[in-house]
Amino acid sequence: MDDAVTRTNRVSSQLKAIYKEAILPAEKRYRYDFFYESPFLTDVEFDAKPQVMLVGQYSVGKTSFIRYMLGRDFPGARIGPEPTTDRFTCLINGPEERTIPGNALSVHPDLPFRGLERFGVSFLSRFEGSQLPSSVLRSVTLVDTPGILSGEKQRVNRGYDFTKVVAWFAERADLILLLFDAHKLDISDELKSTIDVLKGHEDKIRCILNKADQINRQQLMRVYGALLWSLGKTINSPEVLRVYVGSFWSEPLQNLDNAELFEQEEADLMKDLAILPRQSAVRKINELVKRIRKVKTLAYIVGYLKSQMPTVMGKEKKQQKLIQDMPNVFRTIMKKHNLAPGDFPDINKFSEKLNDTKFSEFATLKMEQIQLLEDCLSKSLPKLMEELPSEKDSPETLRAKMGDHGSNSPSLIPVPNRSNKFGKANDGASNPFGFGEEDQDNYWALEESAERLKDSFEALGPVGGFLSPQVAKDVLVKTGLQKDQLRQIWNLSDIDRDGYFDHHEYVVAMFLCDAVIQKGRPIPSELPVSVIPPSKRALVKGRGF
Repeated sequence: MDDAVTRTNRVSSQLKAIYKEAILPAEKRYRYDFFYESPFLTDVEFDAKPQVMLVGQYSVGKTSFIRYMLGRDFPGARIGPEPTTDRFTCLINGPEERTIPGNALSVHPDLPFRGLERFGVSFLSRFEGSQLPSSVLRSVTLVDTPGILSGEKQRVNRGYDFTKVVAWFAERADLILLLFDAHKLDISDELKSTIDVLKGHEDKIRCILNKADQINRQQLMRVYGALLWSLGKTINSPEVLRVYVGSFWSEPLQNLDNAELFEQEEADLMKDLAILPRQSAVRKINELVKRIRKVKTLAYIVGYLKSQMPTVMGKEKKQQKLIQDMPNVFRTIMKKHNLAPGDFPDINKFSEKLNDTKFSEFATLKMEQIQLLEDCLSKSLPKLMEELPSEKDSPETLRAKMGDHGSNSPSLIPVPNRSNKFGKANDGASNPFGFGEEDQDNYWALEESAERLKDSFEALGPVGGFLSPQVAKDVLVKTGLQKDQLRQIWNLSDIDRDGYFDHHEYVVAMFLCDAVIQKGRPIPSELPVSVIPPSKRALVKGRGF
């Protein structure tokens, strides 16, 4: 089994124990599931694969994006300019192609969808699973959502609370892709409401400006600026969200003005997706930390409200007074217990919930449970984080944490083959023996070496097609060359200066090492053009070499 998966499973089992012993009792005592409309966590949710949720208005290309990722159609897929996806669809790996109705999916013992039962039959009838054999879905679950509508009448006719369902998935997602069409940048009321419920998950959100190949460079600059302006008014955050620009489907670009930009943007997004399984363990810890902080704050609030209630007379009057004075109640609790404002629930929604309760029936504050939560944040979870690889690890401790293979595990999510989408023919696509020296734009002197070294590169465990700096360094050190020589080889091989080696950069590095060791040649001050991979020659040219 892959070391990343083993590590995630080990972390998941410890998180389950921590949750059941320290957090779940406090959630039940202070009614976390009621106030946050978030059911108690089950074992399946800790064991679940990373989830990627796609959100956007209709006809922005969500389903086409998924089809591009999978490299094929999937059961139940519907694509068109009108609102075609009328249901939430979860794409899962399985031996045969079939669709699974929502009611059956919600009670599946191995899938983390039991909590969706709370939205009722009206939602479950618009929820389905799409099962198919896929190398992508072996490591991640994709969630396709209905296109967000603009009309109030259309929104009411859904039959369920769309934003609450999105909030449920957002809490469990590892990545949220928010798609926009370059021709439709207006943010409707329902889209704004949807973005509002994503508050607190900004670290997971990536925006995609899709269909950008249908406009020219000048229009793209204006559209990109308009999108950032709209998002800035909608998402109240000083940080700018990461926006990927391009055309995310398999068809060739309609306009090649920005082909190079789109290719780089797509590569960055695919790298983001490819490393999700490796970050799954950290994400699970991160989500549990957020939940603990909210549970602890809720406990203080509920305990305080209970302590303010009279023992005999005037309970209802006192309760209404406390609800009306909730801003001061929050401030009092925050100062008394030194809590962060961001850990408190939304005051308006919380006050609405309080109207449906009786404070006199609340549980009193139990400091033993608060201490257990504090211990989770200060001892148990930090100890668990120490078991994960970090930059402080020595090679020995890194190998111990990651198992016998070290970092040598394959990329868990294969990224799409972009073929000639960006106006470039595949290397050797027209001739199985590659290009000749007379074709200076496409000829690469190391083409045969690249084929020969492909297996050794894959054996080193590239993540998203890239070797980490540590893995690449270890490979070079094993050649036995001097440190100064290795420094020169690294500078020449890391052509895009990102600190990582892709397959072509790895081939260049091995070529230079072999030239020094086997043939006694000096290391050149710059790479000959024929040695530079054709896809990277523009980078070298741009630096003026």
